[in-house]
Amino acid sequence: MATEVSGHEAHAEPNYIAIFIYLAILTGVELLVYAMNFPTVLKIGLLVALAIAKATLVAMYFMHLAIERKGLWVIAATPMVLVAFCYLMLRPDLSSRAWTHQRHPEEQVGVHESAESAPPVSQPAAPQS
Repeated sequence: MATEVSGHEAHAEPNYIAIFIYLAILTGVELLVYAMNFPTVLKIGLLVALAIAKATLVAMYFMHLAIERKGLWVIAATPMVLVAFCYLMLRPDLSSRAWTHQRHPEEQVGVHESAESAPPVSQPAAPQS
């Protein structure tokens, strides 16, 4: 009698309830970080780190990457490397805009115009009865 050989090895199912609880705890921590009065840069960094932790848990257990062959990790990790590269390349520009204390020129109404050069505003005529 021939035995059937498959490419998949027998593996134990992960505890999905525990993973759900971990994800719920991380979501609660995200809400706490958002509600705290941390500096913006620290708050964004913490939220990104928590989001990466949650994405890793989902990918490992719900997408079954923890029990797949290692070649599949390369396919899953490549977009993460690209996202990190794009984030790090754009971060200096974003931080320079976040740290400015000057208002945007479009928000400064009347800065380039003096009161004398502005056209007079006419008042609407009162209705006659």
